[in-house]
Amino acid sequence: MRMRSLGPAGPQVSAIGYGAMGLSGTYGPADEAEGIAVIRRALDLGVNLIDTAESYGSGHNERLVGSAIAGRRNEVFLATKFGGAGGPPTVGGKGRPENVLKAIEGSLARLGVDHIDLYYLHRVDRETPIEETVGAMARLVTQGKVRYLGLSEAAPGTLRRAAAVHPITALQSEYSLFSRDVEVDILSACRELDIGFVAYSPLGRGMLTGQLRSAAQLAEGDWRRSSAPRFQGEQFVHNLALVERIAPIAAEKGVEPGQLALAWLLHQGPHIVPIPGTRRRERLDANVAAAAIELTDADLRRLDESLPPGAAAGERYPPEGMRRLDL
Repeated sequence: MRMRSLGPAGPQVSAIGYGAMGLSGTYGPADEAEGIAVIRRALDLGVNLIDTAESYGSGHNERLVGSAIAGRRNEVFLATKFGGAGGPPTVGGKGRPENVLKAIEGSLARLGVDHIDLYYLHRVDRETPIEETVGAMARLVTQGKVRYLGLSEAAPGTLRRAAAVHPITALQSEYSLFSRDVEVDILSACRELDIGFVAYSPLGRGMLTGQLRSAAQLAEGDWRRSSAPRFQGEQFVHNLALVERIAPIAAEKGVEPGQLALAWLLHQGPHIVPIPGTRRRERLDANVAAAAIELTDADLRRLDESLPPGAAAGERYPPEGMRRLDL
C-alpha cells in the first residue's frame, strides 16, 4: 500500500482508506460478520485509515469497528466523528464544549480504545463559535484522548478560524467526479493551511462503479432509494448516462470505472485521501488496487471533459441535509 500524508507535515496514512458508514444500515441491511471481515481484510491489505462516526447506526458502527480492530489497534489510524445528525443526545448543543467532552467518552467506550487518532467535528454547529468547539477538542489532545483534529464539511472561513485555535489535520468532505464543489475554494484553503483532505463518497455513493443500472437494484431501506436526490427519477437517468462517458476510458486502461474514479481523485493532489466504503471483500480488493493506477495528463483531460464540474444532476443531500453543510 502506498502511503500519503495528511498535509505536508501531517501523519502518514494509506493512500486509500476505508469508510465504514455503509456497514450500519445506510444503504440497506448489512451482514455484520462480513462487515468485520471487510475491515480486517482492509488491514491485511495495508489500509490503515478506518473512518467511522458516533452517528452511524446511532453508535452501532463504532461498536462494529471496535470489534473488527480488536487486537490490531497498532495497525489502525482510527478516525471518528461527533456532532452529526442522528447521533446520541447532546448536552447543550452539538458543538458546545460540554458535548465535546461527553461525545469523546462515548466513542472511546464503543470503539474499545484509549485514544482516537483523528477526531472530527461532523457538522459545524452554527449556534456555537467554532473557536469554542475546537478549543474543547484541543483539550482532548492535551489529555491524550485524541491525537489530531479534523472538521467535516467546513467552509474556508471556518477552517481558518479553527486553525487559529489549534492545528487542523484534515478536512473531510464529499469529493468525486460527481461532486467537485470543493475545487472552487475548499482545496485551495486546505493547501494554504497545510490541511489534508479526506474525500468521502469518492465513488458517488456507488454511481461511479458502473454497476448500477436502475433504482430497483437498491435495497429496501437504502437511503439512496428513498432520499438521495441524485438517485431519483430523471436525475438518476441523467447521472447513469454520465457514467457511460468514462466507461471507454476505463476499458482502455484495463480497469473498472470505479477504480478509474479513485485514481482520478488521487491525482488531484498529494494530500488527498479517498475513503471508499464497501460491504464486500471482493469490492474492497478492487478499490485498494486503484492506488497503483497511473493516469497521464491526457487521461486526466479526457476525464475532466467527460465529467466537468456541475455535470451531475441533483443536490448531494435532500434540503434538510444541505442546510446542515457549512457552505
